[in-house]
Order: sequence, then C-alpha cells, then structure tokens
Amino acid sequence: MNQENAISKPRTLTLTTEEKAELIELRDHAAKPYLRERASAILQVADGCSGRWVALHGLLRPRKPDTVYGWLDRYQDRGVDGLPIDEGAWS
Repeated sequence: MNQENAISKPRTLTLTTEEKAELIELRDHAAKPYLRERASAILQVADGCSGRWVALHGLLRPRKPDTVYGWLDRYQDRGVDGLPIDEGAWS
C-alpha cells in the first residue's frame, strides 16, 4: 500500500446560507444542550476544522471522533431533523 492510500482526506461539508443560518440558530438557541453541541460541531467542520480536531478540542468536553462523524452523517442524511437523539438510541 502506498502512503497516499493510507492517508484519508479530511471530511468536508459545504452549507448553503440557509443551512448555516439554521445551524447557528440551533447552536445559539436550542433548548437542549446536546443539540447546541451537535450544531456547533457541524458548523466547525463546515468552517474547515477536521472532525477529529472538533471532537478533541472544539467542544466543551472531548468526544470520540467517530461520534462527531456520526453527527455529520446524520446531518447529511436528514438535515437538522437528524440531530436529535433517536428514541431508544444513545448517539
């Protein structure tokens, strides 16, 4: 395996003006703290931070990088409707 294949590219996210405004509103005003945290993480990735950096340094408490990437997956699949905790789930 050559070195180029061993190094993965950073995950990126491009938001529309409306999506960014919706996430900022959620980050700043959501009643549930975990929704504010998830919105903040997504905004930081959209601003160019790696999901790993956000998980380890960009939130009030460190998270596993896979946790942040899971939030990104859910956001990309369902938008802000994917951010609340699914009933019966722990993520």
